[in-house]
Amino acid sequence: MSTLDDPEETAGGRSDHDLLRAHVDGDADAFGELFARHRDRLWAVALRTMGNPEDAADGLQDGMIAAFRRAASFRGEAAVTTWLHRVVVNACLDRLRAAKIRRFDSLPDDVEDRGTLVATATRDDEPEAAVVAAERRRRVLDALGTLPVDQRAALVLVDMEGYSVADVAEMLGCAEGTVKSRCSRGRTKLAGLLLDLDAPVGDAPHGNPPPDGPVQGSVRPRGPPAP
Repeated sequence: MSTLDDPEETAGGRSDHDLLRAHVDGDADAFGELFARHRDRLWAVALRTMGNPEDAADGLQDGMIAAFRRAASFRGEAAVTTWLHRVVVNACLDRLRAAKIRRFDSLPDDVEDRGTLVATATRDDEPEAAVVAAERRRRVLDALGTLPVDQRAALVLVDMEGYSVADVAEMLGCAEGTVKSRCSRGRTKLAGLLLDLDAPVGDAPHGNPPPDGPVQGSVRPRGPPAP
């Protein structure tokens, strides 16, 4: 099973494949159920790729419209969730390339960073530490926003979202070596921009620790605002 398979696929009820097939066959509710199942993770990827909620919402919407319309082209060679992520990421990258967005604006408060460089654990009674953590978080996200879009996407998916290199290669439609190269170049640039941030380096969430330390992201946010 792919690392992207959602537990809900096998926990009973209709699987992702079943829902996508039902949508193609004319079930008016199937695609909405599929999207709801994976909504939080798709939103997290869109948000970190685009850098702000407004652009992320547009990118996610573009991706979901594309997935809705192209569902019949899904061949079942990968997990449905891998395909959905591929469509959403590509929609976001298309927007980034078209608009030449390079800067990460502030992220919403419901995105809680847990990464080695992004976050510092704080308590409510440690306001100074909270200020430091917020500044570190802003610095890392600003630095990430300076990367070329292809490097940013690879780092977001591997280091921040914890997907395997193989899964990310499938999402981005490139070789695994290309993903590794983009991550390596991106990490090298981030390291130069963040030399004064000397937090200890930890492992990536799903067993892909990079040689020079990941920039991990946040736990899954609650998702985009309900329509």
